[in-house]
Amino acid sequence: MLVNMNELLSVADEGHFAVPAFNISSYAMFNGIMDISERKSAPVIIEIHPNELKHIGSDAIAGMVRRAGSSTVPVVIHLDHGSSFADVMAAIRAGFTSVMIDASALPFEENVALAKKVVEAAHAAISYTACYDDDDPRRAEVPDGDEWHYVPSAFNRYVSVEAELGSIGVTDADKAFGQVIHYTRPDEAVKFIKATGIDTLAIAIGTCHGLYPEGYAPELKLDLLREIRAAIADAGLTCYLVLHGGSNNPDGEIAEAARSGIGKINISSDIKAAYYTKMREVLADKGLREPNEIEPFCIVALQEVAAQKIDLFGAAGAAKRYV
Repeated sequence: MLVNMNELLSVADEGHFAVPAFNISSYAMFNGIMDISERKSAPVIIEIHPNELKHIGSDAIAGMVRRAGSSTVPVVIHLDHGSSFADVMAAIRAGFTSVMIDASALPFEENVALAKKVVEAAHAAISYTACYDDDDPRRAEVPDGDEWHYVPSAFNRYVSVEAELGSIGVTDADKAFGQVIHYTRPDEAVKFIKATGIDTLAIAIGTCHGLYPEGYAPELKLDLLREIRAAIADAGLTCYLVLHGGSNNPDGEIAEAARSGIGKINISSDIKAAYYTKMREVLADKGLREPNEIEPFCIVALQEVAAQKIDLFGAAGAAKRYV
């Protein structure tokens, strides 16, 4: 069952569970995540970063759409961390049912302006593309001065939009030194949602992308999460909250975040570490060269981690909640 993020997370919000968003970087990983989600009867978000999309190839999305559409569980195909308007428009054309525009590094008003521009296109299920032919009757002037024409979304209906406010940390040694984490403020979250009309908001409450170094103990600001959620509700707004950097965090804190209003939790490093650690073990047999002899072991390792996350987030068996 192929759905957008609103359709997926409205049910999760009512049921007080979170849906895992698994970043995949190959079609084998995609099939592995779909298989374990179906076995666990769990809704799932297939998440693909622009770098991963470049590696997989956008033509592969059509195959993912077909499998998701016939699946026994609800599935969102989501663009993770689109960094430009062009990134997002390409994803809409390819058939993604949800997109993220990440302009969180820009000043607040610029973040608002870009998110609002994406929302206007995505909610209308259209994708703007650059147009240089002056004779094309579809071209139109847009505020930034570029000329565009549009084509329909391959999903052909409302595409949901995620944005980010605040900053998610990183654990890479070459990037982490001197970084300053900007936590999401409840008042700014309300202002941002009102101004943009986004569907989901990635908030900064203390997580980092990647795997934490040994001896580092992250601590989520769960009180801040509850304050943000309460401020959104008090303002009469509907916007689902997202947690990036979900890998390698203490299980108790992640489970509490899921119960406290986080509807989507991103998992990338944990499943990839399991997959490629197993691959290194398998490749110790230098006689192996066929992917169908190597990758099944890696898929099982990935699925073991994914199954644990599905259970931890309270998503196991939740597919029955969706009609």
